[in-house]
Amino acid sequence: MMILIEAFFSGIFLFNGLPHLVQGICGNRHMTPFNKKSRSVTNVIWAWVNLLIGGLLANNIGLQFWQGSILVVFCVGGFLTSIILSIFWSNPDAKLPWHRE
Repeated sequence: MMILIEAFFSGIFLFNGLPHLVQGICGNRHMTPFNKKSRSVTNVIWAWVNLLIGGLLANNIGLQFWQGSILVVFCVGGFLTSIILSIFWSNPDAKLPWHRE
């Protein structure tokens, strides 16, 4: 059961890191937990934090990662994160609860 949880969170972290990395590399400001419009460098750093955590979780699973149910749970975590973030970021007034105007 713990492997499935690790796979799910690995998908969440890896897929969450992608938009931050892309926006940061493109030099765009993008929301992070630190600021509603974080600098591109902050986004690249935040992306790498997410990618490292997701990668470490996937690495901890090892070769079992490629077994059917584990891979499915990983994809579900990535898919849900992608859908939730696409809905969240499509709102021009989107902000996290601790972000100030």
